[in-house]
Amino acid sequence: MKVSIVIPVFNEEAVVPATNSRLSGLLEEMRGRRLFDDYEIIYVDDGSRDRTPEILTGLAAASPRIKVISFSRNFGHQPALAAGLLHATGDAVVSLDADLQDPPELIGEMLTRYREGHDIVYAVRRQRDTDTWFKRLTARLFYRLMRGMGVDIVYDHADYRLLSRRVVEEFRKIREVNLFLRGIFPSMGFRSCIVPYDRQDRFAGETKYPLRRMIAFAWDGITSFSTLPLRLASVAGLLISLFSLLLIVWALLTKLTGKAIPGWTSTVIPLFFIGGLNILFLGLIGEYIGKIYREVKARPLFFIREMLNFGPDKPDQGEQ
Repeated sequence: MKVSIVIPVFNEEAVVPATNSRLSGLLEEMRGRRLFDDYEIIYVDDGSRDRTPEILTGLAAASPRIKVISFSRNFGHQPALAAGLLHATGDAVVSLDADLQDPPELIGEMLTRYREGHDIVYAVRRQRDTDTWFKRLTARLFYRLMRGMGVDIVYDHADYRLLSRRVVEEFRKIREVNLFLRGIFPSMGFRSCIVPYDRQDRFAGETKYPLRRMIAFAWDGITSFSTLPLRLASVAGLLISLFSLLLIVWALLTKLTGKAIPGWTSTVIPLFFIGGLNILFLGLIGEYIGKIYREVKARPLFFIREMLNFGPDKPDQGEQ
């Protein structure tokens, strides 16, 4: 049995050495206990602009089990994860972030669940006490909003998960450009389970998901997996149209009683209702059209600049 570890990195020079040391020591100890026969660690450099590429090159030179995929530029966290999954060769593939907030020691328990017959093992936070009240509030709203929009998502699960080889091979069939992996894997329907854990503080460096990117990530997830916003737009349009009819009656009565300012009736109705609705819903429809535009072009998720310690049978770059 072989285990693959996939770690996307972006400007993580402060944490990569510690992450690799801790993870390599853990995997060697587990291999010594014959929990698996072999392993590989795949780092996906998402266009880092610090010393991360140099550090990864040195790690790859020190051990053939450490493999590196370097993107030509920054393509984003989800494409980086996808690249690692597509190039992993293990029977079980574990993805986690490089900041050590998700403890690698949980991999042993995840492998136990894998051997019990689970194809997907989700690592889920027990609690969010280490987060600020604002982060807890927005996270709660995010998961509830996603569920309310009809997206099948695991509460308090980020991207720390184990996938069986069968799941990874089926994932290759997915051709989406607008990737939202937290929604894709639960929707695949394979047997899954949850392993709870306590998240640690970031070892070093800064978070790569500020509020702006978190909001964009949530919106991408909703529009990639749910057409409910379009349906809500239709329902809202119908309800406000009915309300507008009532307003028209009221405005006409105001006009007939002579209490209206000349021109007010013909201005207020279309300006504040119909015009506002049109702009709002055109923007919403435009968001979906933009995603269709990206999907139709079918450009690769990523472009690879360099691959280290991969054999001659490595997949083509951007393959999915």
